[in-house]
Amino acid sequence: MDLALTTYLIVGATFVLYIGIAIWAKAGTTGEFYVAGKGVNPIANGMATAADWMSAASFISMAGLIAFLGYDASVYLMGWTGGYVLLALLLAPYLRKFGKFTVPEFIGDRFYSKTARVIAVIALIVASITYVIGQMKGIGVAFSRFLETSYEMGLFIGMAIVFFYAVIGGMKGITYTQIAQYCVMIFAYTIPAVFISLAITGNPLPQLGLGGTVSDGTYLLNKLDNILVDLGFSQYTAMKGSMLNMFFLTMSLMIGTAGLPHVIVRFFTVPRVRDARLSAGWTLIFIAILYTTAPAVGAMSFYNLINTVQPGPIGSEDGNLLYEDVPGWFSRWQETGLLQWEDKNDDGRIQYYDSNNPAFAPTAAEYGWEGNELTVDRDIMVMANPEIAQLPNWVIALTVAGGLAAALSTAAGLLMAISSSISHDLIKGVINPGISEKSELLAARIAMGSAVLVAGYLGLNPPGFAAQVVALAFGLAASSLFPVLMLGIFSRRMNSAGAIAGMLSGLTFTLIYVFTYKGWFFIPGTNTLPDTPEHWFMGIGPQAIGAIGALINVVVATLVSRATAPPPKDIQELVESIRVPRAS
Repeated sequence: MDLALTTYLIVGATFVLYIGIAIWAKAGTTGEFYVAGKGVNPIANGMATAADWMSAASFISMAGLIAFLGYDASVYLMGWTGGYVLLALLLAPYLRKFGKFTVPEFIGDRFYSKTARVIAVIALIVASITYVIGQMKGIGVAFSRFLETSYEMGLFIGMAIVFFYAVIGGMKGITYTQIAQYCVMIFAYTIPAVFISLAITGNPLPQLGLGGTVSDGTYLLNKLDNILVDLGFSQYTAMKGSMLNMFFLTMSLMIGTAGLPHVIVRFFTVPRVRDARLSAGWTLIFIAILYTTAPAVGAMSFYNLINTVQPGPIGSEDGNLLYEDVPGWFSRWQETGLLQWEDKNDDGRIQYYDSNNPAFAPTAAEYGWEGNELTVDRDIMVMANPEIAQLPNWVIALTVAGGLAAALSTAAGLLMAISSSISHDLIKGVINPGISEKSELLAARIAMGSAVLVAGYLGLNPPGFAAQVVALAFGLAASSLFPVLMLGIFSRRMNSAGAIAGMLSGLTFTLIYVFTYKGWFFIPGTNTLPDTPEHWFMGIGPQAIGAIGALINVVVATLVSRATAPPPKDIQELVESIRVPRAS
């Protein structure tokens, strides 16, 4: 059976499953729409949370960043995983005990302020919309490869599918769909990794294969170091960025992860506080399967890519691949526009090297190279990996299905968070408290549809690769929501004035910094300064600035709170009761 037919059958079967679940689990009440009726089993919730949390950034983009950035990309592994531990230990059980539908609802009640609730809604929408842009990039990549069409057309088709099953099923449908998507995703990620690790290192476990040797007896990572240096790049295992930026980026990813509302709300769907803790543990186990595999996937995919376009010695006459000999996967990805080749010296061969390295320029001139000719979108590496390694068609098709599952699952979760904050927190909580349940459900579905359109528009011109855009969203959540959640749970003295001032200052500072380098409202060409390390403040990039924003948030909130009246006595008692594991 050829690749196209195999892909259609496997991906089609998964879509039938997702849509069938959405129809079966159609939400009939607001409780089912927002928190799945609070009746989800902890293990099932662990799988759904893992699928929700491991977005297109984790499945599609993270290994691509590891492939091209090497050691520097380890911050994504440390930041995202560490952030989940923070979330599981410091926030999830306490927020579940509070027992409401959304994060802004907790903030509004804890700080006895509708203003605080509205600001939390704004922060949630800003962070979630930014996050969903990254998912739309992943959806566009996966669908363009699946349907062998342009990135733009792939994105439009993906938007329609997300809209359908998220709007129909609500949180109840999304939960059970995400369980199925986790199963698809984890098989799709690990099976190709096992095949490739076995082929390159002889070890079927990718985690061990990363430290194994290749056919000539050289350790894989040493081999990569040597190849990259020969092509003018830095060593794969060398740190290339500044230590300060790496520290703040790791912190931003960690506390941003812990403040993500679409993940937090998943812990509201289990029956008891004890179940929230259990599901947090199960989620960590399910996440670890993919995250311990990702470094091997990144390194091995990059190794295979370079060996494909550089089959012979560097500088030799037949060292670079002739374009007329490119494999089928190369042509298929070219059709999506995410892989580009330009024959700058008209020799019909593909030259891939660091043309920005002045030290390598004399060598390149000696070889007759006139610039790097290959441009690879990092987000395609995981999807293209099985094809580059010439794995069986069913494995390639399974990877496509996994990429689609990853992007769709998180996009649905984010849209759920956005729609519930608008319909439940803004409309029912502030604008029209007397709204009927039926009208509230309709408002939630309209809000979700509008969010799909906005995210799709921004997804056409994303301000970076999927994982980098997601990192921006984490920075926004870190600077606005995480501090106020932590202070709301662990500080009896924190009052509404402090919380409002903290959220506004942290979010405003981070947004201005991000827009300065990424373009105002992410519109291309509107950035005030070039997005390069020499123009960043103290070398701290836009993805890392959220940690500074969070620090500003905490300092401002504390100072304002100390200068104003303490919270009412009943609120202080509420803070104490949230932290006591009684009746859980």
